Amino acid sequence: MPMKTAIIKDDIVSAAEIIKEGGLAAVPTETVYGLAANALDSAAVSEVFRVKGRPENKPLAIMVSGTEDMEKYCSAIPNPARILASHFWPGPLTIVLKAKCEEIPEIVRAGGDTIGLRCPDSEKTLALLKECALPLAVPSANPSGEKAPVSAEEVLSYFDGKIPAIIDGGVCSVKEPSTIIDLSSLPYRIIRQGALPEKEIRACLRDNIKLIGITGGSGCGKTSALNVLGERGALIMDADAVYHELTVSCAPMKEEIVSAFGDVYEGNELNRKKLGSVVFGDPDKLRLLGEITHKYVNMRCCELIEDFAMNGGELAAIDAIALIDGYFYDKTIANIAVTAPVETRVKRLIAREGISEEYARKRINAQKSDDYFREKCDYVLCNDGSREEFKEKCEKLFSEVLDNG
Repeated sequence: MPMKTAIIKDDIVSAAEIIKEGGLAAVPTETVYGLAANALDSAAVSEVFRVKGRPENKPLAIMVSGTEDMEKYCSAIPNPARILASHFWPGPLTIVLKAKCEEIPEIVRAGGDTIGLRCPDSEKTLALLKECALPLAVPSANPSGEKAPVSAEEVLSYFDGKIPAIIDGGVCSVKEPSTIIDLSSLPYRIIRQGALPEKEIRACLRDNIKLIGITGGSGCGKTSALNVLGERGALIMDADAVYHELTVSCAPMKEEIVSAFGDVYEGNELNRKKLGSVVFGDPDKLRLLGEITHKYVNMRCCELIEDFAMNGGELAAIDAIALIDGYFYDKTIANIAVTAPVETRVKRLIAREGISEEYARKRINAQKSDDYFREKCDYVLCNDGSREEFKEKCEKLFSEVLDNG
């Protein structure tokens, strides 16, 4: 007797019984409809491949009810997996992780050692997952090579009489597949761009990096503090060094600087002294230079942090004289002011940059005072001793910050 495909509106219990007994049911998600089977039942999963006409050498993603299921079916779960799931689930993101092969049948993994997890943003399918208390192996509900369906009617046109049931959740709101990110090895990578833009994933990982802000006037020793964090494996970003790089490599920033301040380039190299003679002593021009450079430096630092996060990094630090008024000020776990006596700073600038004492003092006088940095930051590092003494101060403070952060 031919199978009759039932269209289920609200009877989720009946759909769950079909799944638990080894049958198939098409289910709605926010992206496309999927063809669901008990992911722990090899025979049921084999039927999914047969009905779809899909080769068994292609792995299937599994649907789960939430982040708690990661521990059940995956091993070696990196913290970014939990971060992304917490931020984007339920939603159109599939996260690939190392599978617990003793839990997930070989046919689901196609013989590999990874598994893709997805928590759909569909009230009915989430109810089904809860009622079944099982993970579901769910490829799209279409014959291989055909258009993925976005309604129960489209599924019925493909599989009427071939599957027991279709849960009708209406028309899918997104109508394109989930984005797939592989977090099973480094570097993390997007292996299918779908409904969730990659830039949102990268921004989420960036915003969850532990970021420490280092600030203070020129010649105080911010770089020395930054290097101590680098020894801890942190990504270290010197905003001034990033700015130097961009004056050569970033055509849009170069165009804005020339437009605002005239012929301050010699070939492809920015003449910093010439630019300084234009802006130091003129608050309006100095402010405009800051607006131009901070915009591009912030964009580049965001890219650096995102790349670092996609390579498994967890700690970063930025050295920026304008940190307090800038983009990253309220995105750090702590902001630390580095201070030093003025005479010490003057000597360091002369030795480091080969500038005159007059120019060094002019530059320092154009900057905020140590009292300003002390007031605006969470911690202060006074660099008034030897290099060894300052390094010891840094190590002690950074341990405290990271323990609290």
